[in-house]
Amino acid sequence: MYIAAKFQIRWIVIQYLKKIDGRMQELSVREPGSWINIYPPFSPEEVLKLSEELFIPIEFLQDSMDVDERSRFELDEELKLIVINTPVKNKNQEEAEANFITVPVAIIYHREYIITVSSQENPTIDFYLNRNIKTFDPANKEEFILQILDKNIYYFLQYLKRINLLRNTYEKELFHSSRNMELSKLITLQKSLIYFATTLRDLEVMTMKIQRTNILKLADQSDAYYFLGDVIIDTNQAREMADVYTNILNTTVDSFASIISNNLNQVMKRLTSVTIILMVPTLVASFFGMNVKLPLEQNSFGYVYIILLSMLGAFCIMYFFRKNELF
Repeated sequence: MYIAAKFQIRWIVIQYLKKIDGRMQELSVREPGSWINIYPPFSPEEVLKLSEELFIPIEFLQDSMDVDERSRFELDEELKLIVINTPVKNKNQEEAEANFITVPVAIIYHREYIITVSSQENPTIDFYLNRNIKTFDPANKEEFILQILDKNIYYFLQYLKRINLLRNTYEKELFHSSRNMELSKLITLQKSLIYFATTLRDLEVMTMKIQRTNILKLADQSDAYYFLGDVIIDTNQAREMADVYTNILNTTVDSFASIISNNLNQVMKRLTSVTIILMVPTLVASFFGMNVKLPLEQNSFGYVYIILLSMLGAFCIMYFFRKNELF
């Protein structure tokens, strides 16, 4: 398992990890070939201090704190910055907000070590923090970046499958519903898919640019170059899956909005039919309740006849409605 050293600089959690004798071990200070992982929360003073200590442009650290930052890469002399967006469950979800969102993660390539800065804890980074993967070695920075990219797409695919399962569940609830609650659940999934589809398009473009520009110097490393090709293929697959699920969900939301409206119409039709049926006994009772001379006035069974007449009239109306599928 991974053993991580966590050091607090006020609020920031800094973890130094290095693979020694085949397993990740704790480090008290950073060493060449080590992985430095930084988790929030941040403050301007702390960010500036880290920038000075690690000789990194402060913009590289700040980019990952912007929740709207898009996937991209940037070069600055010996430093390389790769920003990716990774999927997470929306922990602070409010009504009508997306179930799943994406958050930026900055990967900073330094000639001596690799640094990751996340805007919040996420499964992509946590996967390598909490597991001892034999093929994962921060000293091999190019392989490190490719594995992070690959695992990131893996979680996108997992979340997309979860969204699809939730969609099926909500659809079953909607078949016999006339409420908006179930429909609003689908709308929150719709927003999640919009986040995912947009992010995956950016990731696909970025990985293709990495391959085309060869900023990681992978052209001479056949295995790593093919690995990057696989990542691009998986990203394309995830993007297409997100597009398909988005189209399905859009159609589903529109269809079930019509179904809910139709269900409501059916309820109103039944209520109207019941009202008309009950109107017959009320009408008969109103006629025989007049303060004038009426038939059956002297008959001792008049009350029973009136009740039977009311029931017969109501039954005839109900039979007519049933025969014409109006009830």
